[in-house]
Amino acid sequence: MASIVGSGKWTFEAVPDWGRSAARPEFGVVSGVACDSEDNVYVFQRTIEPSVLVFNREGTFLRQWGLGEFRHPHGIWIGSERGPGSREVVLVTDRDLHQVVKYSPAGERLAEWGTSREPGDAGEPFNQPARATLGPEGEMFVADGYGQYRVHRFGADGLPARSWGRRGTGPGEFRWPVHHALLDPRGRLLVIDRGNGRIQHFSPDGEYLGAWTGFRMPQDMVVTPDHDVVIAEGARPAITILSLDGEVLGRWGERGDGPGQFADSPHSLWMDSRGDLYVGEVLTPNRIQKFVRR
Repeated sequence: MASIVGSGKWTFEAVPDWGRSAARPEFGVVSGVACDSEDNVYVFQRTIEPSVLVFNREGTFLRQWGLGEFRHPHGIWIGSERGPGSREVVLVTDRDLHQVVKYSPAGERLAEWGTSREPGDAGEPFNQPARATLGPEGEMFVADGYGQYRVHRFGADGLPARSWGRRGTGPGEFRWPVHHALLDPRGRLLVIDRGNGRIQHFSPDGEYLGAWTGFRMPQDMVVTPDHDVVIAEGARPAITILSLDGEVLGRWGERGDGPGQFADSPHSLWMDSRGDLYVGEVLTPNRIQKFVRR
C-alpha cells in the first residue's frame, strides 16, 4: 500500500515501483532526475548503464540516450534557452569527464564545456562539476563542485564571465562539495554548500547576500510554482520545504526501504508542473520514487 507523507499543503502519496516494468525491472544508482515541459521524467543513471532514461509521468519507459558517453553521471537540469530560437535543453554534468554537456530532450549533443577527462586549473572550469543551470538571460551557473570550491558564471554567449569561492566556513566560502547553484524568483543565486550544512545566497555576480543554515547534508533543491523551495537532505534523511524568507514550512522523511521511506541518501529531486515530486537516492541502486501531491 502506498504511504502518505508530509502534512497540510505539503502532503504526498508515494507511488510504489514507479518506472519499473517487466522490460526494465530496476534502476542502477540514480544520480539525478529532472522533468521537461511535458512532465516527462529524465533519470540520470550512474550504474548498470550510465545514461539518461526517459519516462512519461505514469512511469512508462519512452527512450534511452547517452550510452557510452558518460563515466560518472552526476547532475541533470532541464530548462529553456532564451533569445532567438528559444528551445528546451538538458544540461548534464559528469564528474570524471570534468564537463558540462548540453543536449536536446531527444539526446542530440548540442554543446560542451570543459576538456574531457582533464580537470581545469585551480579556480578554473572544471574539476568534477556537480550541477549546471541556466538563468533567465541565458547565463549558465555551474557548481564546481567536488574537485574545488567554486561557482562559475558563463554569459549567454557561453564564455566564462565570473568565478568565486574558496575552501572555508566563512561567508562566500565552501566546504566539500559545492553541490548546486540555482537562481530564485528574487534574483538570488542559491548555492548548496553541502559540507557546511547551509545554502548560501549571492547576487549573480558573486556578491554574498546571506545564508540559510541548519541542514544535514543538503543535496538538491527546486523552486516550486508557488515560489517555495524544496530541499533534499541526505543525512537526515528528509525533504524540507522553505519559504523564500527561509521559514521552514514542512519537513518529512524516515529511513527505510518501504514506499515513502529513504534507504540511504536523497541526492536529487524535481517537482513537475502538477506539483508531483521525484526523488532519487545514491549509494543504493534502484532508489527513485514518485510522490503525488495531495
